Amino acid sequence: MEWSEVIHNPFLQDLPFKIELNKFGKLLMSPASNSHGRFQGRIAGLLWQVLPKGEVITECSVQTSEGVKVADVAWASAEFIAEFAYTTPYPKAPEICVEIVSPSNSKLEISEKVDLYLAKGAKEVWVVYLDDRLEIFSHVGLVEQSIFLGNLKEKLFDSIL
Repeated sequence: MEWSEVIHNPFLQDLPFKIELNKFGKLLMSPASNSHGRFQGRIAGLLWQVLPKGEVITECSVQTSEGVKVADVAWASAEFIAEFAYTTPYPKAPEICVEIVSPSNSKLEISEKVDLYLAKGAKEVWVVYLDDRLEIFSHVGLVEQSIFLGNLKEKLFDSIL
């Protein structure tokens, strides 16, 4: 199955879970909780407020070597939008991709998504846990601070609590 088929299929609209495709074109579905949605909204709001010279995209689809992956939240610079507009899925990852970890996500699944987004051009991948933990990854590995927002943990969790 191709991503364009997924987004245009009326049976796959308004489902209570996130849909992705693996590298073989098979659908992967993950349930989302209200807590997950709350974090997603707060992170999107924080990015919108602190990085106004770009676009905040929720459910941002990115074509990777392992199929189409969907970041819970992404921030794309004005330059990224000028180059790719709102192509679906993006052939390259926006500068910031955020994954909010649900109980159904395995550590390996999240680690693979971090690697895939970075391989597709993301500058940072934020992994946010529902118990107020945060990991920030860049091309050098796990880092203490965001190059975009400095002390992100303080800003992020102060806005959520």
